[in-house]
Amino acid sequence: MSDILPVLRLLCALLAMFAGAQFIPLAASLHADDGLWRSYAVSMLLTFLVSAILWLCTRRYQRELLPRHGVLLVSMVWVVLPLFAAVPLLLGSYQTGQPMSFTHAYFEAVSGLTTTGSTVMSNLDRLPLSINMWRTFMQWIGGMGILILAVAVLPLLGVGASQLFKAEAAGPVKDTKLTPRMTETAKGLWGVYVLFSLFCALGYWWAGMTPEDAIMHMFSTVSLGGLTPHDASFAHFKSPLMEGIAIFFMLAASCNFALYFMALRKGNWRGFWRDIEMRATMVTLVGGGLLVALLLWAKGVYQPLQALRMGMFQVVSVATTTGYTTTDYLGWPVFAPVFMLMLSGVATGAGSTGGGIKMARMLILLKQAKREMTRIIHPSAVQPVRLGNAVVDDRMIFSVLAFMLMYGATVIVLSMALLLTDLDPVTAFSAVLASVHCAGSALGRLGPSSSYAVLTDFQLWVCTLGMLLGRLEILSFIALLTPTFWRR
Repeated sequence: MSDILPVLRLLCALLAMFAGAQFIPLAASLHADDGLWRSYAVSMLLTFLVSAILWLCTRRYQRELLPRHGVLLVSMVWVVLPLFAAVPLLLGSYQTGQPMSFTHAYFEAVSGLTTTGSTVMSNLDRLPLSINMWRTFMQWIGGMGILILAVAVLPLLGVGASQLFKAEAAGPVKDTKLTPRMTETAKGLWGVYVLFSLFCALGYWWAGMTPEDAIMHMFSTVSLGGLTPHDASFAHFKSPLMEGIAIFFMLAASCNFALYFMALRKGNWRGFWRDIEMRATMVTLVGGGLLVALLLWAKGVYQPLQALRMGMFQVVSVATTTGYTTTDYLGWPVFAPVFMLMLSGVATGAGSTGGGIKMARMLILLKQAKREMTRIIHPSAVQPVRLGNAVVDDRMIFSVLAFMLMYGATVIVLSMALLLTDLDPVTAFSAVLASVHCAGSALGRLGPSSSYAVLTDFQLWVCTLGMLLGRLEILSFIALLTPTFWRR
């Protein structure tokens, strides 16, 4: 028990930061005069009060984070923060006369913070501005990870941040030291994130969005979250220019933000364009968009230019785990929606705001498979696995193989849990994939024109677990369940 107390001490600091983040919807409520400002004030006070109580109880327990402390803290944060994020949704729903259940509010909060983009809410265009602002802002703070932001603050508490960074960072990037100090790394990554956000918001505003729409869609674009304040999603605007801006920033956000940081730091972009993962991600997204566009034209669904516009936007959006839509693509040839859902598992880079397996892992798997096939023919051949010019350590290969094993097991177990509730196989399997990939967009009863409100409470909890496992990249959460983790 005493080993958890230092972790709770850091959790209270993160809760205090999260309480401050709720000033954004509070300001939006006052600006729009929607009468909900008390909901955010109460939520801020509650969050800060819990933080203060935790601080008083644990302030004496100060020590350097061990690797398992980082894993435990990250897991606790992504489970606990949605509890407090759900409070404004619950209070606001009662004030607007459309009360939500705790299950729906927690699901919506998890979906926002994990940048999944699934929703159980309807009549979005009629929701108060502050509610939509909170839904989309949760994605923005969850996109880069509030924990990476905290890495820049924790040294003020006398806490080393390297273990926390490694526990939160996605994929192979967690072992990359961009600067001598993790604090500087965290500040640099968030600096790039904020810069992207500024340009994205200005781009949307220039293209014709209202300032409020531009800010909310910026939140959900650079985070690759996809929640919008409109029931019709991006089809609400009917603007090829806005769609083009969205495609550009979705493509940019699907790449490793560390590449942008290093390019800006050194003033040299050659390393960025030479990165094998970035090139593979771009080829997959753009090539996938062109393939679907060609299919839509060949099948007579659209004329060439319209096929290119529709195909490219939908593929980039779904594959980057964003989830914006401009049409109900379930009416397309069945290959297209299934292909896009499969791409959502691999078409984002490690260190990006996207979810899924990550392109780096897929490249390592492919190169390892190639090496094993070579060994069948030439058993004595020495052929190291390389990503670009770097040799991949065997430990990383084993880690990727373990991740893929747990990924497959997670998808199977959660899909079977949904099938136990008599949900049809297409909806069950696609809902689990969309949740674990943090993609949101699914098939069957959960297509672009529907919401997750059609699911029962138990089914929503299964999807919620899938989102949390996907955000934690599965292994971190599974590690908590092993006796070894708790052994001193």
